[in-house]
Amino acid sequence: MKALFIGGTGTISTAIVQRLSEDPAWEIWLLNRGKRSRDIPEGVHQIICDISDEADATRKLEGMEFDVVSEFIGFTVDQVERDYRLFSGKTKQYIYISSASAYHKPSADYIITEGTALANPHWEYSRNKIACEEFLMDKYRREGFPVTIVRPSHTYDEKNVPLGVHGKNGFYQVIKRMQEGKQVIIQGDGTSLWTVTFNKDFAVGFTALMGNRHAIGEAFQITSDETLSWNQIYQTIADALGVELHACHISSEFLSAAGDVRGFDFEGSLIGDKAVSVVFDNSKLKRIAPDMKTRVRFDQGVRIALDYVLSHPECQVEDPEFDEWCDKVIAARNQALEKLL
Repeated sequence: MKALFIGGTGTISTAIVQRLSEDPAWEIWLLNRGKRSRDIPEGVHQIICDISDEADATRKLEGMEFDVVSEFIGFTVDQVERDYRLFSGKTKQYIYISSASAYHKPSADYIITEGTALANPHWEYSRNKIACEEFLMDKYRREGFPVTIVRPSHTYDEKNVPLGVHGKNGFYQVIKRMQEGKQVIIQGDGTSLWTVTFNKDFAVGFTALMGNRHAIGEAFQITSDETLSWNQIYQTIADALGVELHACHISSEFLSAAGDVRGFDFEGSLIGDKAVSVVFDNSKLKRIAPDMKTRVRFDQGVRIALDYVLSHPECQVEDPEFDEWCDKVIAARNQALEKLL
């Protein structure tokens, strides 16, 4: 079978491409700008193209047909409309990577299924994902366009440590603060429930959907079965580092009101997502992907990630702006508490 990945070198897609590259039943193609070619497994074909240049993409895809096309970098309706024009009649399955942040926050029930309502007034990113889903499902209902919707939650890999509060440069500044004995911010009281998924586990569920006729016209969430509180997540990271955790609990509303760090939206990422307890029911996926299960627990996955990051200086991207923001917000929080007392 022949599969095309639009993107294919990100946190989620890398593990999928690696898994399929070892499966002789699949011929894998990537369509991207070629900036991470060294990360592509042997035997995987590459089409160098910026898919936003639809004319160039049309030329380079001429005469090609696929069993599966997977879209990992489609964030707005105009992008999936373009994909529809490019691949309608040229693929037997189009898999769109949406987001579990599209689920209503807070939902009526903390148990999340694919039937949970989609609505997110706090995060434009999520509303755009919902609009993309609606466009694609309308094409399925009206014309039979063979779409499958996939909703990941918080997925990480060996180069990333999942966190609730960080800046535009990612997680590393929080790790550095832990190592320096500084306080680190945890949203709320840290007891809300969350799910983090190692990308190799995610790949098992995703590949089971590829070429699966029972997945056409359906949506599936793919997450770990391990549920942790945010306090447990941060404590696990500190334990893996061998340091004491100095947690500073601050409400998500306070963090949002304090102002976003440049390039990072706390209202969307917290109030619209991570501040709310979620437990995912993956039974729908497991009915057609019986091999899907948690193989890499968070305490194992975070050690894999930290071992890699701490031995690769290029992953240690500092964020002094976020560091300064943390100190200011923590000081403001302490002053507010002193006034109350």
